[in-house]
Amino acid sequence: MSRDSESETEPSGSVALPGTLSETLCAELIAFRRDLHMHPELGNQEFRTTTAIKNRLEAAGLAPRVLAVGTGLVCDIGTWDGVAPMLAIRADIDALPIPDTKTTVPYRSTVPDRAHACGHDVHTTAVLGAGLVLAELDRAGLLPAPVRLVFQPAEEVLPGGAPDAIDSGVLDGVGRIIAVHCDPKVDAGSIGLRPGAITSACDRLEITLDGPGGHTARPHLTTDLVTAAAKIVTEVPAMIARRVDARSGLAVTWGRIESGHACNVIPQHAEMSGTVRCLDLETWREAPDLVHAAIDEIATVHRAKSQIDYIRGVPPVVNDPTVTDLLRAAQTARRGAHTVEDTEQSLGGEDFSWYLEHVPGAMARLGVRRPGDTVRRDLHRGDFDVDEEAIRVGVELFTAAALLSA
Repeated sequence: MSRDSESETEPSGSVALPGTLSETLCAELIAFRRDLHMHPELGNQEFRTTTAIKNRLEAAGLAPRVLAVGTGLVCDIGTWDGVAPMLAIRADIDALPIPDTKTTVPYRSTVPDRAHACGHDVHTTAVLGAGLVLAELDRAGLLPAPVRLVFQPAEEVLPGGAPDAIDSGVLDGVGRIIAVHCDPKVDAGSIGLRPGAITSACDRLEITLDGPGGHTARPHLTTDLVTAAAKIVTEVPAMIARRVDARSGLAVTWGRIESGHACNVIPQHAEMSGTVRCLDLETWREAPDLVHAAIDEIATVHRAKSQIDYIRGVPPVVNDPTVTDLLRAAQTARRGAHTVEDTEQSLGGEDFSWYLEHVPGAMARLGVRRPGDTVRRDLHRGDFDVDEEAIRVGVELFTAAALLSA
């Protein structure tokens, strides 16, 4: 879904900055996004996507480097002096393992059970477009400081591709990092900002319970494994809620429970899996010990042998106030202060948080809803789509931030 630029005049509150997007480049970027949308690739399998980005950057005279894991890239614009810290702009490039259910667009996914249903194709295209514009500014002597582009694979695969990218050196020489995430609740043309935590921590929990099994007529002679599993499922979330500050938002939610094969047989094995989410960074650091203790207590009471696999996911994205102000100033310069909205903290996870363990940064919510559209196209749904005007907004937000950050 695309629409024409709304006006040739600058909006109220904006200032004149170089680096706006030409109609020719905007049309090219929309076509690039649609090509990615038609050819989605899962985490650490983004070979076609990586090649497409690399070819376009090289065509612009840049020298992108593929990351050590084999997908994803890093690309510097301008010459770094080895001293002054650079601004990094990050995109995630992977898709989701779900079918694309859209039926009325020509760029529907051509890959069965794969879809760009989280907007990573938009993130990637916006960062690519920003890189192309910034390269032109650099050649014209208008880029005040070098900028690094980071195209990161595997955001959707816990604990995300960010740790591998960091190990590849993408933050070497970086002082600040910025990114966007599509938000279908915000109109295209606007962004949402929040200093402090803007997403939540998200971990994965896998539990197995074992016991000798037996006859349902004599549960007292064995381990009643189904009851033990049911108690863990129902009581662990309540126990956790009473052991942390309620404002931390620590929540255990189950997605799967399996046990048994017959109505009159107490099983020997049970499995459960779910997620642990948390709004607060410090409580997230304590969460594994708290969850382990609660599960062990209940399993012991019911004489079940438990094995707990607590899989670290991602910490919350905690926006640095100063970098958040940079994004606010950049958007205001391009489109006016009225296009910046306050946004709430999401319970979703985002591996951009790993970068913020090393350098200050901020993520903005990029509006992708067509103004006036009443159809709900939520993230991680097969019918997710965007107003492609968001690409222009993302490019101009990033380029303004690069110009204002020096």
